[in-house]
Amino acid sequence: MLSWPEPPLEWVGHSNRVSCIRYSPNGCHIATASYDGTIRIWDAETGAVVGAPLEGHSGWVNSIAYSPDGRHIVSGSNDKTIRIWDTEIGAVVGIPLDGHTEAVNAVAYSPDGRHIISGSDDTTIRIWDHKTGAAVGQPLIGHTDWVWSIAHSPDGRQIASGSSDTTIRIWDAETGAAVGNPIRGHTQDVVSVAYSPSGQHIASGSFDATIRIWDVETGAPASNPLQGHTECVRSIAYSPDGRHILSGSDDKTIQIWDAETGAAVSTPLKGHTKAVGTVAYSSDGQRISGSVGASIRTWDAKTGAAIGKSLEGNIGGVGPIAYSPDGRHIISESGDGTIQIWDAGTGAAVGKPLQGHSGGVWSIACSPDGQHVFSGSGDGSIRIWDANTCDAVGRPLEGHTGDVLSIASSPDGQHIISGSRDTTVRIWDIKTGTAVSAPLKGHTEAVLSVAYSPDGQHIISGSHDWTIRIWDSKTRTGIGKPLKGHTGSVWSVAYSPDGQHILSGSSDKTIRIWDTKHYAPVIKLLEGHTGSVWSIAYSPNGQHIISSSSDGTIRIWDAKTGTAVIKSLNGTSLNVSDIAFSPDGQRIVSGTRDNTIHVWDVFPHPSTQHTSCDPMYPYLRAQPDSDGWVRDAEYGLLYWVLPNFRPYLHSPAHLIIHLTSQTQTMSLDFEEFAFGTSWTDIFNSAQQ
Repeated sequence: MLSWPEPPLEWVGHSNRVSCIRYSPNGCHIATASYDGTIRIWDAETGAVVGAPLEGHSGWVNSIAYSPDGRHIVSGSNDKTIRIWDTEIGAVVGIPLDGHTEAVNAVAYSPDGRHIISGSDDTTIRIWDHKTGAAVGQPLIGHTDWVWSIAHSPDGRQIASGSSDTTIRIWDAETGAAVGNPIRGHTQDVVSVAYSPSGQHIASGSFDATIRIWDVETGAPASNPLQGHTECVRSIAYSPDGRHILSGSDDKTIQIWDAETGAAVSTPLKGHTKAVGTVAYSSDGQRISGSVGASIRTWDAKTGAAIGKSLEGNIGGVGPIAYSPDGRHIISESGDGTIQIWDAGTGAAVGKPLQGHSGGVWSIACSPDGQHVFSGSGDGSIRIWDANTCDAVGRPLEGHTGDVLSIASSPDGQHIISGSRDTTVRIWDIKTGTAVSAPLKGHTEAVLSVAYSPDGQHIISGSHDWTIRIWDSKTRTGIGKPLKGHTGSVWSVAYSPDGQHILSGSSDKTIRIWDTKHYAPVIKLLEGHTGSVWSIAYSPNGQHIISSSSDGTIRIWDAKTGTAVIKSLNGTSLNVSDIAFSPDGQRIVSGTRDNTIHVWDVFPHPSTQHTSCDPMYPYLRAQPDSDGWVRDAEYGLLYWVLPNFRPYLHSPAHLIIHLTSQTQTMSLDFEEFAFGTSWTDIFNSAQQ
């Protein structure tokens, strides 16, 4: 029998009890709901907070569920509403789903993602259309007390519900009719139900401290009650292979059970000081997570070993980032809704923060003459700032009905374009601050990225609807059909300096290059990132492409061949949110979620290579790969850097700007470093 180790350290961020935990379908993220009224998303590997909390409910958030494709989260609250959230941009989608007259205790998606089901204190279950938010049919009526828990069968044909009336009911998902008689056996409230992956059994947890397994077809018990907890079983979950059942209880323990025999397969996980409110398996069955009060803990499902470290939930990180046209300054969003200008050479802050937005800043751009900075915000507005005085210029540009997610300046500096969560693109006159036309409509979901062609005649936009659209900037009309090919949201778009190609980066982990004459893909897909591609850019000479990703790396590609020139710049273990080339093409700047800005000297001019005569110069400039090794094509492995030192490693060609009091940096002494066959000289001298 597996014996659990000491409890792992906690992921801390919520200010009240965590009511629900769900893994994303791909296992990369964990979403948590809390009585503090928020939903948080965490990196399942590192425990780092991903984005800002999802806020909108006015009461406890009791339940959440991921859509099958992982693009949305649905939530149910004490405020009697259901909300749908976009997981990539961290924003609510549409209006709340209203219909329940009491608190919503449970929500779930149908396996095909078309419908949402909800259970409430009003004793009913409702079915909703995911796209329209409209109720489908009449409420499912039959329970005589609160509905605590609901679940869809794996084939989507049935719905199971558990209630304070001590029964479990099965419903036909298409007709809403009850299937068979209520399932009875528990002596107190049924607060958790789950279908086995085969769909043949339902497991239920109750205030009576037991877990029961039922035959779906007959409604009869499939085994004796699973007994071991001494208080209410709040949450249960089947392992993906159906072999085990996980349970969390008010008795402050977590237990794993054999689903076939009902026997415990581990000693209870003890040591908590509070009730275990919710438990979940990762999609691959390798991990389990549980909430204890306001914190989240994760374990290896096979060994019981603790995973993760203590983390705070108020990590903002650096958002959008840009170079000034003269390359002297870097402009960044600081994770707290303010914008800061930095000296690109020294990393020192220049002037006061640019403050005025009431929401997070999603996008930043500079005017071609460098006199102004433009910002788009979650408050739905665009602001213009004087780059010299750091003061706001005029009133905010208002018109979008959703977050302004992307902005860009026209080459002549007379106009700004903006893309919004309201699915539109707008063009603004910089002098007057007014929209020059009606919104450009065509996308069906949020517009995540916009860009002007070098001659200013065309506009491109990338969207959450997986497409890229091309617009005539003068007539404000669409050109041709949308560019399709990505299988995920298009987070970033850019024109090549000669205007002959369009570049796009997507959450499908790929980069595509399109011909602007025929609007067809050219060369192969640029593949290598293992996470969403957040940001892309051409070098000023058009020879290279840079990309940043949620996998924590920056890659440099040959624009003609699509091959990787530099496979990975690892400046941090956290998401690289944005990148930009310096105007001279010698440097790359990146912003990350660990509140730092990294400046990389990747293509230095020959006159600046003061140490190029030193044979160690290429390795002084190198950064470790994701596994910590610095490699060379000829000699292979050179040296290894400890994980906790990697984010702070810098070279003569790497500047790190810290946005917080955290100022650690680390340099390596190469005075006695040897590589290739030279290492034997040091080895032999040490033996003498």
